[in-house]
Amino acid sequence: MKIMREVIESVQYVSERSRWVRIDHAVLDRFVRKRSIEPLRLPPWDPAYHFHDGTEKTVAYLLVVDALNFCFWPEKGKEKWRVCFGTERLDGYYALAAALTQAVKRGEPILDPGFLEAVTAERLARILDGHGELQLMRRRAENLNELGVFLSDSYGGEAARLVEAAKGSAARLARLLARELPSFRDTAEYDGREISFLKRAQIVAADLHGAFAGKAWGAFSDLDRLTAFADYKLPQVLRHLNMLVYEDSLARKVDRCITLPSGSPQEVEIRANTVWCVELMRRGLRERGISANAFEMDWYLWNLGQEEEFRHKPYHRTPTIFY
Repeated sequence: MKIMREVIESVQYVSERSRWVRIDHAVLDRFVRKRSIEPLRLPPWDPAYHFHDGTEKTVAYLLVVDALNFCFWPEKGKEKWRVCFGTERLDGYYALAAALTQAVKRGEPILDPGFLEAVTAERLARILDGHGELQLMRRRAENLNELGVFLSDSYGGEAARLVEAAKGSAARLARLLARELPSFRDTAEYDGREISFLKRAQIVAADLHGAFAGKAWGAFSDLDRLTAFADYKLPQVLRHLNMLVYEDSLARKVDRCITLPSGSPQEVEIRANTVWCVELMRRGLRERGISANAFEMDWYLWNLGQEEEFRHKPYHRTPTIFY
């Protein structure tokens, strides 16, 4: 699919011209050689925090999750957002997944497109029912408003029909979301060229694949076309592994938790080199006879990022709805 080629061509373009971020190819090659001897242990889809009933409701749930799947870190001086889930206190993405699961189970109409069209930031905050600050709440409500209108106007309010319109193509689904919903149109400009990332548009297909174990609405014939999902956790992991190297002034900003503006050259370079680094890993493993899709490697690296060892250096801070 052309749109996935655009992402790969975009990130390669940025990587080859980067001034603040570089990939250490020697370290990357050692990682690939080691993984060819000790294969990646890919984490399975985690059903503990996600709503799943095997029906169209699960499709709608995942669309709502990924409409809100961004920016889980607090502003300076604010308490990190957390959610109680049974005996656990969750933060980040799992807190969002669990909060929405609890909302569905207690009868909140969060999967109803008519409700999504009109939901306010205040109502959404009450539904998510967490402690601390979840940034950009008004933008989150606007994303749901946009999604609700789109589903009602184009697919009779049925999320499953939207997925079915992609006809089993993950790339086509990502392209459809990015084309029709501005909140999924994750692009930036770098040296006068439009750069495509499409993080949340792509992750919808990967999440459907995981939730439905590659069947029903999770059956896609071209998952190998998905790229890594350019967020803030993956570059943190790749930097810990010394595969991503930041120029000194950028390293100081990241380590001091100084905000990088969305779309700034430094932020674009971090994201682009992250995606290109994972693509180079994938190609290196393929040359050694090991097949691993970029989104699977993304899951592997993202799960590493949940371990304390990989949090010694901060991730970069960029307030954005795209990741």
